[in-house]
Amino acid sequence: MAELIVALDFPSRDEALRLVDRIPGLRWVKVGSILSTAEGPGLIRELVGRGLAVFLDLKWHDIPSIVSGAVSAAGGLGVRMATVHTLGGGAMLRAAAAAAGAGLSLVGVTVLTSHDEVEYAELIGRPAIPLLDEAVRLGRSAVVSGLAGVVCSPWEVERLRSTLGPDAMLVVPGIRRVGDAGGDQARTATPAEAVRRGATHLVVGRPIAQAVDVRAAFEEFQSQLG
Repeated sequence: MAELIVALDFPSRDEALRLVDRIPGLRWVKVGSILSTAEGPGLIRELVGRGLAVFLDLKWHDIPSIVSGAVSAAGGLGVRMATVHTLGGGAMLRAAAAAAGAGLSLVGVTVLTSHDEVEYAELIGRPAIPLLDEAVRLGRSAVVSGLAGVVCSPWEVERLRSTLGPDAMLVVPGIRRVGDAGGDQARTATPAEAVRRGATHLVVGRPIAQAVDVRAAFEEFQSQLG
């Protein structure tokens, strides 16, 4: 069954832990740039100490030696999964994979779910191309370089599953129930749709964190994982 990862996109330890304490049965949490910058490795150690699997989503994109050092440090904290950006290139991806070891799964970010085709074309200075094709190209590069899988939008899951094979991790943000606001996510799907297409991990933030009943929202998402 797919795993549900709750994003702790808060500016402080206290806010993050208040959410954690309101969700019995929580297994996975995401720590991103906001919380990591505000609270540092101490909070990650605390979350790991509570028995939670930590997904560290910092999208490292730097020279190979720097990224491999960051990956090694994350593994030392007990992080279970972390992101690098596939646009960092093959040498960087291979160095990161080598540094991860057996306990840390690295996944490569392909195309952010906030991008549409026009914006992405402007960003990379190329004519507009289907984001699906770009995600597949970058996803193949990630897996060939030794990564465990990729981060992609729900719209790319099915094609990436068929391209990357049955063992690749497909970590999918942009998950919304019917009626949830999309926010700044341009490419979304329901939990059931994402799982049916082949997602292994679903990342959910605001629809749970901002719910009136956080526990009920978490359980509703969890119930749709199959």
